[in-house]
Amino acid sequence: MISFQNVSKVYNNHSVALENINFSINPNEFVSVVGRNGAGKSTVIKLLIGEEKPSKGRVIFGPYEVNKLKPEELPLLRRQIGIVFQDFRLLPTKTTYENIAFALEVEGRPQSEIEEFVPQVIDMVGLSHRTHNFPHELSGGEKQRVAIARAMIHRPAVVVADEPTGNLDPIHTSEIVRLLLKINELGTTVILVTHNKDVVNSLNRRVISLDQGKIIRDEEKGKYVLA
Repeated sequence: MISFQNVSKVYNNHSVALENINFSINPNEFVSVVGRNGAGKSTVIKLLIGEEKPSKGRVIFGPYEVNKLKPEELPLLRRQIGIVFQDFRLLPTKTTYENIAFALEVEGRPQSEIEEFVPQVIDMVGLSHRTHNFPHELSGGEKQRVAIARAMIHRPAVVVADEPTGNLDPIHTSEIVRLLLKINELGTTVILVTHNKDVVNSLNRRVISLDQGKIIRDEEKGKYVLA
């Protein structure tokens, strides 16, 4: 499904973010990408969604060669990739329902679709009792569940969770990890980018470890090991 082939990314002709990395991710995999700050994790995400282009190599997502897509073609790609951020990025003046519906409204999707799909994803993340609450009325864990529901509204093939537990306490962290596992079990590929060693070690899933722009480990049942 996803393939990085001999990918390098250099900024300003001298700052090397990624150096000749190769990896593939199959449909329905759950993969953690780990590394210290500056290891290249964020650059991998930017290349995958076409926000940046590689200096060298190819980035493949399904039928797309991402690095060759024109700007007007990128929205089609990005609808197949749901992104979950550490800082939630919810609209403060919109309710749970409205935050999720907005992702469909900006595409001009019909109201009948919105009314059908939004309650489904709200139920999936266990927030039916918070449908009409605003972000300031939600806990950190609930805000992140809204963000995950919003990422799932397009029924993407892949969810990329970028430090989704970085602002959460251990209890809410466990809730979000369980939800990501549930999404994966339902058939969606999950890429978890994280610094959280305990989360990675508890998953017993594939781990890709980056250090200074290079892959130093890629283990099927890996642990958080950077040394």
